[in-house]
Amino acid sequence: MPRVDGPHRRSGRELSLPEPSAGPRTLRVSALLLVRDRRVLMVRARGRNVLYLPGGKAEPHETDVQAALREAREETGLHLTEADVEPFGTVTEAAHGQGEGTMVAMSLFTVRPGGATDSATPVASAEVDEVEWVTSADADRCPPAGVETLRRLVDAGLVD
Repeated sequence: MPRVDGPHRRSGRELSLPEPSAGPRTLRVSALLLVRDRRVLMVRARGRNVLYLPGGKAEPHETDVQAALREAREETGLHLTEADVEPFGTVTEAAHGQGEGTMVAMSLFTVRPGGATDSATPVASAEVDEVEWVTSADADRCPPAGVETLRRLVDAGLVD
């Protein structure tokens, strides 16, 4: 912290001022895109009334894809490998439920069709209240990053 001298000294002690803000904070997260019948899998987190893509923050030792796979397993019970997914892009939007100016950069990974996950049934875990298959008609139930992801999925012809 910067030190303040001169007229800002009181009782012989120097006052400290907080460092100026380094600008908006960006949270790095990863998410899984599992699309079936022109719908994408989303989850409703415990105690929240919004839909999120299965995913979350990376642990210090994880890559973005590893984080997406781990979080999807924890939230939906789906066991996937890196060979089951491919990058879809990154969405950067205002972070839902965070302080003003906080952004989220969400790396997206699409599950390749034709594998074992085609018949797997995602289930809500202890971390989420439910899983849902959604379309762009459900955008009003999603945070900004989810809305943008739905828009991109529609543009790609994957979701209605």
